Amino acid sequence: MKLKLTILFSIILLSASAQNNVIDSLKLLLKTPISDSTKVKVLGDLCWYYSGISTDSAFYFGNAALDLSKKTKNLNGEAQAYNDFGIIHYKLSNFDTSISFYKKALLIRIKNKDSSGVGSLYNKMGISYQRIFKMDSAIYFNTKALEIFEKLKNIQYVALIKNNIANIYFNLKQYEKALTEHLEVAEIRTKINDEYGLVHSYTNIGNSYLYLKDTLQSLTYYKKGIEVGEKNNYEQELSALYNNYGGVLKDQNKYGEAIKMFDKSLKLRKKLNDSYGISSVALNMGDLYLQTGKINNAELKFREALYLANKTNANELKMNSYKSLLYLFAHKNNSDSVIHYQKLYSVMQDSIFNSRVTKEIAEIQEKYDTAQREKEISQQKEQLLKSELEIKNKNLYALLLGSGLLVFSIISFGLYKRQQHKKREYLNQLQLKEAQTYSKLQDQRLRISRDLHDNIGSQLTFIISSIDNLKYLTDATNEKLKNKLAEINQFASATIGQLRDTIWAMNKNEISYQDLQSRLLAFIEKAKTVATTIQFHFTSNIQSSNIVFSSIKGMNIFRVFQEAINNTIKYAEATEINILISETDNHINFEIHDNGKGFDINTINLGNGLENMQRRILEVGGKITVTSAPNNGTSIKIICPKNKTNAV
Repeated sequence: MKLKLTILFSIILLSASAQNNVIDSLKLLLKTPISDSTKVKVLGDLCWYYSGISTDSAFYFGNAALDLSKKTKNLNGEAQAYNDFGIIHYKLSNFDTSISFYKKALLIRIKNKDSSGVGSLYNKMGISYQRIFKMDSAIYFNTKALEIFEKLKNIQYVALIKNNIANIYFNLKQYEKALTEHLEVAEIRTKINDEYGLVHSYTNIGNSYLYLKDTLQSLTYYKKGIEVGEKNNYEQELSALYNNYGGVLKDQNKYGEAIKMFDKSLKLRKKLNDSYGISSVALNMGDLYLQTGKINNAELKFREALYLANKTNANELKMNSYKSLLYLFAHKNNSDSVIHYQKLYSVMQDSIFNSRVTKEIAEIQEKYDTAQREKEISQQKEQLLKSELEIKNKNLYALLLGSGLLVFSIISFGLYKRQQHKKREYLNQLQLKEAQTYSKLQDQRLRISRDLHDNIGSQLTFIISSIDNLKYLTDATNEKLKNKLAEINQFASATIGQLRDTIWAMNKNEISYQDLQSRLLAFIEKAKTVATTIQFHFTSNIQSSNIVFSSIKGMNIFRVFQEAINNTIKYAEATEINILISETDNHINFEIHDNGKGFDINTINLGNGLENMQRRILEVGGKITVTSAPNNGTSIKIICPKNKTNAV
């Protein structure tokens, strides 16, 4: 019977090869008298092949494989079915669902002691977590997969997982480290002639060079990737390369060439039903339309990107969509929408880039590095023992001498390790104390900010409400009292606004430039409602993406802007206010100009307002210059130095 099955199987395979139709050959095989285990394998293969053609058919054959596996207690088949379901949901951008199926498969493969299968699932889980920007989980599972495949000496998988880890560094904005890792992976893939993996490496190297502002190298590697991808018809990879290449062309103002690349990418991603990828292309196309003044087209693309990002739970794409919509509505002078999307953007940004994630990733990476060092020490010991054995075969004297040296080395090494251990313990205790102190300080800041909000904020609100009630109880002819109550009401309302800004700063360890800019835009929108006769013009030429302020510095700069704009509104009788933010290699510059009536700096008393502005800027190590003359407006320029890490 087995011989007949083998002959029949061979005939079917030959027929399939002639027809070049694997799916038909597998369906024919199902109609033959085959064992349950073979049937499970065939159903699983059909599920896999259909996953790139028809989702409904893939689920049909996958469920059939799962049902038969459970019925016949075929654990390997059951694990494979769950694995295939995870792959299908990943291709549909249902990343949370794909992870749940991978976990079901993982439990079975661990039970079966299937090391290669376990490593493969760890790798897939790491990629899925990376797509939903849970980087602590992503690097944890990738590291576990790397340990397994290094032990199995599977070079192709080692390169694949190192590539995934490099992508995590990229997502955490550690571009130089990501580039180093990707170049190493590309070298491995070139040696083993892995063209499919090499396309991914060229894409990732191009991305890294792009964020390091080396556009020439970036385009070189994108072109290499497109050449290999088109040669082998790698549709998934080409869809990403076309999108990235188009993004560079867009930034070079080559809009016609850029939109052609975006269209190519969009066509492939729709064919692949890749919601995550379509969302990314939509964001790029929206930016292009915004730059070329096609506002309505831009809004449609941004909203499409946001819808798909929500559908796939892709947090980073959601954050970028909020940011794009914020700038679009600022361009349309829609203050309510600017404030709405600024809040959504800030919440999502805080959710993604928190210190806990970075800390946990560092701890996991340190564990892996420690394991690598211990492995190297173990290999060194093994080499010493081999040397000792060779010496023993030569003569007794050499054996005694070698043994003595070995014992001396072990004792010295033991003493060295003991000292290193004590040193590490001391450093760990010191770091723990620092972390505990920082945690207490952070808790204290949060408690104070809550007290300010809950107690003082509510009391000020009560005062405003009471004053409003007093207005109605006051004699209608007593205008002086009514004006006084109105002044107190206005002062209390302004105090609440300042209190909220203070709480905003206290709740953050640091303030990014993007966050500060969003806050300034929101303040300008509020100012427009008060100063309806003044035109505001805001320009930012900041190119650096990693400028970060301490909460104190960020708040001081924000307060100076408030004070400057409020002074202009109250006293300058201006019709225009121009705000420019720019940077040099060593400084970041803030400028506020108005066309008001100005004043003579040499004769006028500057007052507490300008003195407070000077004090605040001096506190952050900066310099402020006020220039004015009668009938020539007023200019305020602030220069703040950058430190070595490009943070302010």
